[in-house]
Parts: sequence; C-alpha cells; structure tokens
Amino acid sequence: MRYKLTFIAGLALGYVLGTRAGRERYEKLKKSARQVAQNPAVRNAAESAAHNGRDFAGKALHTVSDKVGDRMPSSVAERVRSLRERGQSGEDDWGTTNT
Repeated sequence: MRYKLTFIAGLALGYVLGTRAGRERYEKLKKSARQVAQNPAVRNAAESAAHNGRDFAGKALHTVSDKVGDRMPSSVAERVRSLRERGQSGEDDWGTTNT
C-alpha cells in the first residue's frame, strides 16, 4: 500500500511540474520541428527517399509477380492489381510527390 501511495504521489508531482514547464517546452520543440520540416534540404531528402522507396517497391512487386505468377490466389491478385492502379496516379498519401 505504501508503494502505491508513493507512486501516486510521484505521478501527481510529475504531472504538476510537467504541466508548468511542459507547454513552453512543447511549443519550442514544435517550432524547431516546423523549421526543420520547412528546410529545403530536408524536403528534398524526404522527396528523394520517397521516390527511391517507390522505385524499390515497384521492382520488388515485379520480381515477386514474376516468381509467383499464377500461383497467387485470385483475391491476392485482385488486391495487387488495385494497388498497382492506385499507384499510377502519381500522388502518394504523404503529399510529397511533385513538391
């Protein structure tokens, strides 16, 4: 029982102290993260990584498709077909394409 009370007291103290200094520190971290994300070098690196990832995924898809071929169940083949068609739009879910 004593340990539970000590834990609860420590949790309450941490919460109170954290809320006093927490918001200011959070805003500083948020501002820093925004500045890093808006840096052109970071944006170019993210775009390059996304492009390379799409290239590697496409190569892997073709390699697996060639090796697996007709042995794939029709439900899986249909899902792969729908994903392939979805990927043809040129825009990804992250909004990094064409930036």
